[in-house]
Amino acid sequence: AGLYETDSGLDIDALRVVASGVNELVGPEMGALVITHYQRILNYVTPDHVHVFVDGRIVESGGPELAEKLEADGYDPFIPAGTEA
Repeated sequence: AGLYETDSGLDIDALRVVASGVNELVGPEMGALVITHYQRILNYVTPDHVHVFVDGRIVESGGPELAEKLEADGYDPFIPAGTEA
């Protein structure tokens, strides 16, 4: 299953409902690709892997701690010097 910015525009109650549905579906036979710019959905759906994309390329990969680093530091550390985000 793929979810693109599913948390966009959701209030906290709706976010919890969506996250609950994702958590119920994910298992040995089903994975989910959740694309988001915000940490808030990851408070309810813990990722196994996190990838940072810049200009359509993966520039960093890691576990849930990478999402926390993004929340704390933003995307600037991953943008090459001399380019715009």
